[in-house]
Amino acid sequence: MKGITEIKVRGYHLDIYGHVNNARYIEFLEEARWAIFDDSDVGISIMAKGLAFTVVNINVSYKNEARVNETLVIYTEPKAFGSKSVTLSQNAFRKSDGKPVIEAEVTFVLVDRNTGKAIALDDEIKNILIGVGNQ
Repeated sequence: MKGITEIKVRGYHLDIYGHVNNARYIEFLEEARWAIFDDSDVGISIMAKGLAFTVVNINVSYKNEARVNETLVIYTEPKAFGSKSVTLSQNAFRKSDGKPVIEAEVTFVLVDRNTGKAIALDDEIKNILIGVGNQ
């Protein structure tokens, strides 16, 4: 589950101070995760098993501001696999100068859509997830 995603900051991402609102970064992180899934068949494979991705924890450290028309580069990679959860490291940098904007850890589980309960991550599921976005 490794990938690089670029996101251009738009005017509607800004708050009254003229920089990206802290809540928008959560959306940027989600966009980066789904971009990785779009570049592979992991989403189809997981959904075919009757499962859904569910974020259970997000920790974000804000390092520098981002402003309109800047491009952010978000690096996503796995940090840890638990028995039921996966923690991803997601870090965003300004493309123009390479300065860090945010550092985040996002933990998700796979939920059985019929029962609503998190499933154990067996080797098959881990292999699907590890293969996402690798080149």
